[in-house]
Amino acid sequence: MTDIITTASASPARSLAKTISWRVLGSLDTLALGYLFTGSVKVAGSIASAEVVTKIVLYYLHERGWAHIAWGTRQPKPLHLHEAASSSPDSQSK
Repeated sequence: MTDIITTASASPARSLAKTISWRVLGSLDTLALGYLFTGSVKVAGSIASAEVVTKIVLYYLHERGWAHIAWGTRQPKPLHLHEAASSSPDSQSK
């Protein structure tokens, strides 16, 4: 069975991992755009380096803020005992 993870139940460690992975992707994008606009790897690298720390902090705070907002999340419905018994493999083979 697949576990359902909602934003409301995401741990701070998960938020931090998502923050770092998103920031790596974002920094590569900034580096590429900086190079396309300036034609200089040095300037593009400076731009990408400058925004790394601030955007990690901003994204983490944004992610944690959203973790406290229930809007748009779906909570799994509890499975009642009589539903579990009627859907079990033993009851279906009878």
